[in-house]
Amino acid sequence: MNENGNVTTVLLCGVGGQGTILAADLLAQVALASGCDVKVSEIHGMAQRGGAVTTVVRFGDAVRSMVCDEGCADYVVAFELIEALRNLPFKAAGGTLIASDEVIEPMAVAAGKAALPPGLRQTLEAAGAFLVPADALAREAGNAKASNVALLGALSAFLGFPMEAWQQAIEGRVPPRTVEVNLKALEAGRSVIAAAEGR
Repeated sequence: MNENGNVTTVLLCGVGGQGTILAADLLAQVALASGCDVKVSEIHGMAQRGGAVTTVVRFGDAVRSMVCDEGCADYVVAFELIEALRNLPFKAAGGTLIASDEVIEPMAVAAGKAALPPGLRQTLEAAGAFLVPADALAREAGNAKASNVALLGALSAFLGFPMEAWQQAIEGRVPPRTVEVNLKALEAGRSVIAAAEGR
């Protein structure tokens, strides 16, 4: 928590095409519907497919700034492991890291000009990360593109917003034919955290 203890900061990070922006929008809608003051940062990096995308959502009684400095994020939600590692310094002491257990190779790695960081998963696990099989959960729900909502489901297990608010945000924001799939993905992601925490 930041700003007098009543503001929560969530940093969402991934690469273009993963639905990071939609996830941030859904989170902001849920927080607004739950009576919070909300601010959403501008997106940093390139939003086209493959470029890094980072969005910050801050919510609470009174949010005065959209800025998230290093060590500021109560929750870092990463849509793939390299972005999780890159944004790890933003996690606050005692904060939570949720990451999709997937690696999207940067162009330099795919071209053989660079290597993946060694011990990527081990480093993140040592930092206390919850590694979520978001892609697999989305496919099981019926659409691989719902992995962003599976990650939101994992995040929802920590935030305490009512499930009805998440459901209403999804119903109001995604195409009608994908509502059921996204609701299944949301619940699947939430269940992963419940199982990990022994809830």
